[in-house]
Amino acid sequence: MFRGALRKVCDSMRKISLLGATGSIGRQSLDVIAACGMSVAAITANKSVARLEEQTRQFHPSLAVCMDEAAAADLRVRIADTNTRVASGIEGLVEAATLPEADCVITAVVGNVGLRPTLAALREKKRIALANKETLVCGGELVMRTAREYGAEIIPVDSEHSALFQCLQGSHDHGELKRLILTCSGGPFFGQNREELAGYTKADALKHPTWKMGAKITVDCATLMNKGLEFIEAMRLYSVSPDQVDIAIHRQSIVHSLVEFQDNAILAQLGVPDMRLSIEYALTYPARCPAVVEPLDLFSCPPLEFHRPDYETFTCLKLALQCARRPGTPRVVLNGANEAAVGLFLEDKIRFLEIGELVQYALETVPEGPADTLEQIMEADRAAREAVYSRTR
Repeated sequence: MFRGALRKVCDSMRKISLLGATGSIGRQSLDVIAACGMSVAAITANKSVARLEEQTRQFHPSLAVCMDEAAAADLRVRIADTNTRVASGIEGLVEAATLPEADCVITAVVGNVGLRPTLAALREKKRIALANKETLVCGGELVMRTAREYGAEIIPVDSEHSALFQCLQGSHDHGELKRLILTCSGGPFFGQNREELAGYTKADALKHPTWKMGAKITVDCATLMNKGLEFIEAMRLYSVSPDQVDIAIHRQSIVHSLVEFQDNAILAQLGVPDMRLSIEYALTYPARCPAVVEPLDLFSCPPLEFHRPDYETFTCLKLALQCARRPGTPRVVLNGANEAAVGLFLEDKIRFLEIGELVQYALETVPEGPADTLEQIMEADRAAREAVYSRTR
């Protein structure tokens, strides 16, 4: 009965293209796909060949893509005995996002690389299960305009935006909305001052208190840049102003976000801190299927507490909220500089506090301009990264 109910709901969405299959979100997405009886049209990775081979043999996609050319060549040899074709580079990523047999594209790649395949998938009227927040931070206007033009759906996968999306299902008029409240765990350094932050290492930053995620997003949670990017993403997804978005530190990660309406009623979405809940909803919406996660036990969960963010200590969050109010390329520069700086931090080339310093330097250095086209966005992204690298050479 369980499997039958799931398959009935998912009949119109049997084939999934999964961009970023070997990362944390990608692996959890495959768990959900298997539990829901869906199938996989394409999977992609950067260079995790061994894991991609394992996934290919389990899910039998028609296409597997490695961004890295050498990894793609290796994968071709490894899976030569299968019927899966191998492609590479950004062209392969775009092909995976636009396969005719795919009904839905999960964008779980890390960084600005997700923008081009997302736009391509929208033009093919695919449902986008969006787990790549950088896409909307950098190209929000372009992405949302493309979705409207082609009548394509964007369903958020991030737990906070999925929570907002679910709470808004009960709103009949956008004018009823007063405020979106994004919750934030506060990361591993909650309550610390800047002097204390100066001494923390990569190992410290990667110890998230509640979620298990990839290295880049875990560092973003430590700097609170992740919440700044989600702030900008909320503005794009729900067509609201910066004044209609707020952030609350919620250490327990039980309340995933809240919506306040004009009558001051607040709706919240609660659940265990497990990304598979929001992944499943993005794939099966508007239906709700039997759960793939454990239920939340209200009688044993800890007390729910909320705190205001410390914008002076966590300067990355402050910079992101400033960029939320600036049109054009500043948001692209913010994201590109942060990606570059976090990469350097993960390579032990800079200290933790230098991430925010380098992002601020890029914002002060790269000239502002429009971000209306893919070319303008990619050029601003390139300039932001170059500003960071030039400062650290």
